[in-house]
This record gives sequence, structure tokens and C-alpha cells, in this order.
Amino acid sequence: MHNHHQLTVDLHGLPSHLWHATKHLVETVLAPLLLFYLLYRLTGFTGGLLAALGWVAAAMTFRLVVGAKIPVVLWLTTGILVARTVLGFVTGSTFVYFLEPSLQNFLIAIVLLVTLPFERTFLAKLANDFCLLPAELTRNARVQRFFRRVSLLWALVFTINGLTTLWALAQVTLGNFLVVSTAGSFSLVAVAAVASLLWFRRELRGEGIRLRFGKRPATT
Repeated sequence: MHNHHQLTVDLHGLPSHLWHATKHLVETVLAPLLLFYLLYRLTGFTGGLLAALGWVAAAMTFRLVVGAKIPVVLWLTTGILVARTVLGFVTGSTFVYFLEPSLQNFLIAIVLLVTLPFERTFLAKLANDFCLLPAELTRNARVQRFFRRVSLLWALVFTINGLTTLWALAQVTLGNFLVVSTAGSFSLVAVAAVASLLWFRRELRGEGIRLRFGKRPATT
């Protein structure tokens, strides 16, 4: 057993952060996508465009009415969706409408690779946003090396997602494309997330650092 500087890192906030992230994902990505497809099948392309835009507009309006905080991700996805809807109306093309989310994967992969030389990679900053990591952890050389290596894994994940969705967009029907781009992409991301967490745990164990999940024990 390691007896040098045994450190326990509490990730008690992680489950609630992941729950909020899942809710945002459903609200800003999955629900508009489902509504788009439903109305597209029932009324055509224009109906689909208006349904997806109507959903995010309703979500924004509801928050403004009740005085709730509007997450940055909702502002961002609404802005992008407005631009995509305008392009969709102008071109009348589902390919153009779904091209931006596909290309977004490559943009994220580039950001991950560009930040590799820095002391704190983009992924390390993102992890810190989800769960405040102590300085002993973020300054640890092994942890920094882990974030560089795992950034390469995630750059590969987003590149595969981008290539797969572009191929599906060009080759298959809209219904099949939505299945490939959502079910396929999210399952790949879920597998990579679990693998990353297990890898992180293993690296920390090598440093005599233990991760603790769940609620922090109450101390008074």
C-alpha cells in the first residue's frame, strides 16, 4: 500500500453536474432534433425547421418569464440553431441544415489538439468546471500527462463522430442519419467517458491518490 502523502479527492459534485449536463443535452439537442423529425414527417421540411426553432424559443421564453438563469449553452445552441434555420430556409436543404453539427465535431477535435502544449489543456479546464479539482491534483505532472493523452483520445472520438455523421448525411435517408448521428455518437461518447474516468482513477492510484464519489460526509 502507498503510504506517501495519501490524498483523497472528493468528486461529490460530479453526479449532479452530469445530471444537469444530461438535462441540457436533452433540452438543447435531443428534443429539437426529435421535434424536427416528427414535424418533418408530418408536414415537410419547413414544419420541421419551425418546430425545432419553436422548442428552443419556448425554452428561452419560459426561463425569462420565471426569472430563471439562462445557461450559456442554451444561448449558444439557440444562436447556432437560428443561423442553421435561416440557412435551411434559404437553401431548402436538409444536408446544409445538418452540416454544421457534423462539422462541429472537427472544430472540437482541433481545439483539443491545439491546447495540448499548454500546462492546462482544454479538457483539463472542462474537467475542472465539472468538478473543482484541488491544486495538488492539477499541478501533478502525472495528472497533466494524463490530460494530454486523454485529449488525444477525445480528439479521435470527435473526429470519428464527424466523419461518421458526414458519411451518413451524404449516404442514407434522414431518418437513418438521425439514428446514426444521435445513437451512434452518444454511445461512442459514453464509452469514451467511462474509459476516461477509469483511466484517470488508475493514474491517480499510481500516485497514491484516491477518488471518492457521492456525497461528502457531513462534518460539524
